[in-house]
Amino acid sequence: MVGKAPGGATAHDDTFAADQLPGRDLWPAFDYSGTPELTQIPDRLNAAAELLDRNIALGNGGRPVLHLDDITWSYDDLLRRANQIAAVLVEDCGLRSGARVLLRAPNTPMLVACWLAVLKAGGICVSTMALLRAGELKYIIEKGAIAHALCDVNFGDALEEARAITEGLNPILYFSAAGSAPEAATLETLADSKPSTFTNVDTAADDVALIAFTSGTTGNPKGTMHFHRDLIAAADCLPHSIARVLPSDIITGTPPLAFTFGLGGLTLFPMRYGASTRFVTDNAPDALLAAIQQYRITQIYTAPTAYRAMAGLAVDYDLSSLQLGVSAGETLPKATWEAFFEATGIRLIDGLGATELLHVFVAAAPNNMRAGFTGTAIPGYQARVVDEDGQELPANTPGLLAVRGPTGCRYMDDEARQKDYVRDGWNYPGDIYEQDEDGYFRYVSRADDMIISAGYNIAGPEVEAALLEHSSVAECAVVGTPDEARTNIVKAFVVLRDGVNVNAEALQDFVKARIAPYKYPRAIEFVAELPKTQTGKLQRFKLRT
Repeated sequence: MVGKAPGGATAHDDTFAADQLPGRDLWPAFDYSGTPELTQIPDRLNAAAELLDRNIALGNGGRPVLHLDDITWSYDDLLRRANQIAAVLVEDCGLRSGARVLLRAPNTPMLVACWLAVLKAGGICVSTMALLRAGELKYIIEKGAIAHALCDVNFGDALEEARAITEGLNPILYFSAAGSAPEAATLETLADSKPSTFTNVDTAADDVALIAFTSGTTGNPKGTMHFHRDLIAAADCLPHSIARVLPSDIITGTPPLAFTFGLGGLTLFPMRYGASTRFVTDNAPDALLAAIQQYRITQIYTAPTAYRAMAGLAVDYDLSSLQLGVSAGETLPKATWEAFFEATGIRLIDGLGATELLHVFVAAAPNNMRAGFTGTAIPGYQARVVDEDGQELPANTPGLLAVRGPTGCRYMDDEARQKDYVRDGWNYPGDIYEQDEDGYFRYVSRADDMIISAGYNIAGPEVEAALLEHSSVAECAVVGTPDEARTNIVKAFVVLRDGVNVNAEALQDFVKARIAPYKYPRAIEFVAELPKTQTGKLQRFKLRT
C-alpha cells in the first residue's frame, strides 16, 4: 500500500465479510499517491457521512440532490430519510455492524436513502438488479449470508420466492419510490416514527462497505468487495479530473445503482461535489433525449447502444444544456462516437472500468481525446500492456491490460479467481489493448473475444465496429464458431434497423471493404435482439453455445 496506512481497528461486530476477503498476499498493490485528494482520505471514514453529512456541513442542505418525475429531494431531505432508515435497521431489525443488507429496487430516491442508511448503520450494501429472478437472488443471499433486505414494493415477488427457498433471510421491509406511501410500505411506517438525527457508526476506512456482484457475462456472478475508502477514492478520480463534476450539474443515466457504473455516475460522483441526479423511469433513447431537453441535463452516463440510438434522434431535441456524456460497460465503437458527435457536438468519454476496480480507470477528457483510442490511465491510476508473463510490451503491440491504483480486486471467497485476476500486484481486467508512444490505449478485444481462424488472430469487436458503420445495422455481435477447415470462423449476429432490409452478402462485402478481408464474417445470422445482462452488457458466451 502506497501513500496510506491501514485504517485502524474495524467497527464491524459481524466479521463475515472480512473473513471472506482474500489473503493479503493475494491483494493488488493499492496506491494512493496519484493525486493530492487520494492522500487526504482519513483512516476513520464512513462513506455515507462523507457523501451526505459533509454536504450539510458545507451548507448544501437546501440544494437539490435527487429528482424523480415531479419530486425533488434536497440534501436535507435525503439526510432525514437516511437517518430514519438507519434507526429502523438498528432498532427494529437488530442490524449488527458488518451485517449485509440486500437492496432491490430500480433507481429511486428511496433506494439511495436506503443505501446510505445501511452504511450509516455500519452495514454492508449488497445492491441487486431489480429484475433478478428468485434463483439468482438465492445465490446472492447464500453467498453473502444475508439476513436483511429492503425492497421496492413493486419488486417483491421474486425476493419472497427466494426467501422461501433459502434460510436466514428475515422478513423483508418494503418501500415506495419516493418514500411517501406508508400505507403500502412497511419501511416508511417504521421510519416515520424515528427522529431525523442518527449517530453514524465510526467505521474504519478499510471496513467493507459494498459487495458488488458482477453482471454475469461469463457465468455465475462474482462478489467483489469494496471498502469505505474505495468509494471515496473512486469519487475523487474520474469526476474530479475527467468529468469535472460541478455543484450546478444535473446528471442522469440508465445504469442501475446495483451496477457500479451507475452507483458511481448517479450517486457517488454527484454527491461528492454537491450536484444532483435526475432519475428516469423510461430508458428508451427518445425518452432520454426528452429528459435532457426538459430538465436541462448537463451530464449523462449510459451504454454505447443508447448513444448510437440517440444519435439518430437528436436532431429533434434541444440538447444545448448537455455538456458531457460518459460511456461504459463495453467499448465505444468509433462509428458510434462519430455519429453522436456529429449529431450533438458532444465528445463522448469512452470509459474503461470494471466491477472489480469499482469504476473507470482509463479514459480521456473531451479536450484530450484521440480518435480510435479509449484514452490514458486517469489521474490516480497506472496502466500498462504486458504479455502473459507480466512483462511490459513495446508500444503498438497488443497484449493484456494491467492496472493498479487506489481501487482494486478483492473477490469474495474465491481464491482461484483472485489469483487469476491479480498478479504481482496488478489487476488484469481481461482486456487486450495496444498502447502508443504517448500513453494512449487502443482497445483490441476482450481476452476471450479473440478469434483464431486459419492461423489469423481476429478481434471480434473490430469486426463489430466495421458492421456498425453500415447504415442498416442497429446492433451486432461477433463470435468465433467451430469450423472443420479453418478451426474457427467469424460469425456475426446482426440486428437490423426497423424498416430496412439487407442480405448477408452485402454486409460481408461492406466489411471486406473496411478491414482486412480475412476478418469478414463468413456466417451472418439475422436476429431480433442480442442477449444482454440487465446492465446492457452483451453476453457473447450465450452466442457461442
